Amino acid sequence: METRVGIGFDAHRLEEGRPLILGGEVVEHPLGLAGHSDGDALLHALTDALLGSVAAPDIGSMFPSGDAEWKGAESSVFVERAVVVVAERGFRVQQIDGVILAEEPQLSNYMDAIRSRLAALVGITESSVGLKATSTDRMGAIGRGEGVAAQVVVTVVRI
Repeated sequence: METRVGIGFDAHRLEEGRPLILGGEVVEHPLGLAGHSDGDALLHALTDALLGSVAAPDIGSMFPSGDAEWKGAESSVFVERAVVVVAERGFRVQQIDGVILAEEPQLSNYMDAIRSRLAALVGITESSVGLKATSTDRMGAIGRGEGVAAQVVVTVVRI
């Protein structure tokens, strides 16, 4: 059995006038993530991890921010397309492990919904999705509440 691993990372500034969306879920917060699409850093990191696991081009190559087609797009579309690329290359997703880095808001009340959404998007069970949230103990831009970042690792296996 061939197993591969992919890793993805993304970060976005927080700004007024946008909803905060993480893992496809709307999170109560006065600021949202800036971006050409909905700015969902977790789903962007997941997309890159999926694409990287099969040595496909990255999210910026497949969904360029200068392309009007992706303006305001839901990031779940990127994940769904990446899952298709994984399948076309002869693999299926086996496991996801992700971490959200944010000083605010407190995410504990959203983690189950986000985990469920990630599992559904890639077609695996919730028990195959690891998800954590952490702060940076007020260090750096994230610690100052200027943005949110996410890192995701995926495991895929040959079909």
